[in-house]
Amino acid sequence: MPVESSKPALAAAPARPKRAAGKPTLRERKKERTRHTIRTEAFRLFREQGYAATTVEQIAEAAEVSPSTFFRYFPSKEQVVLVDDVDPIMVEKFAQQDRDLSVLEAFERAVHDTFRSLGAEQIGFEQERAALVRSVPELRGALALEMDRNVQLIADMTAQRTGRDPDDFEVRALAGALVGGAQAVLMDLTRNPFDPAQVSRIIRFLAAGMPL
Repeated sequence: MPVESSKPALAAAPARPKRAAGKPTLRERKKERTRHTIRTEAFRLFREQGYAATTVEQIAEAAEVSPSTFFRYFPSKEQVVLVDDVDPIMVEKFAQQDRDLSVLEAFERAVHDTFRSLGAEQIGFEQERAALVRSVPELRGALALEMDRNVQLIADMTAQRTGRDPDDFEVRALAGALVGGAQAVLMDLTRNPFDPAQVSRIIRFLAAGMPL
């Protein structure tokens, strides 16, 4: 962000060219690189010595930042793992779906569009992140709060699409069913949470009224 000079200007300075909409500034790019480095080094340490044995201080040292800088990006070691970078992509893809689709159909197509948009490196990272969450008891316990967050996220997305209130009974019931169904199936260590076919199967089962 430019800083204004305290000295009086003798003549009007030429206007700086405006950056393209959506293009990150240099400061934003540096912040994202720092965030990425912290996460990358954290996961390297988790692989090498285990999640429980890795400390915030070790992660900060490996990322060449101070512990206070670490906490500016992540409020805890848990959040290094739990923060979901795919959510903003999913929200964008969901908003782009045809308005004639039902909410569940729009979610299904958004899931497929989201997975197709991810590069191999990002998919690999997300698969490792999911495996860590599913295998570490400390992280599994923190999923209750993440589940609440996901229910609210989907309720907000559904409300935006349907014109309903996010707190409406039916909106929250749909959000809870979708999140709960996905978590119940995909927390199984034998399943790949990034397999679009499995996600589609969950959504279609719910849409059909969960016949057994």
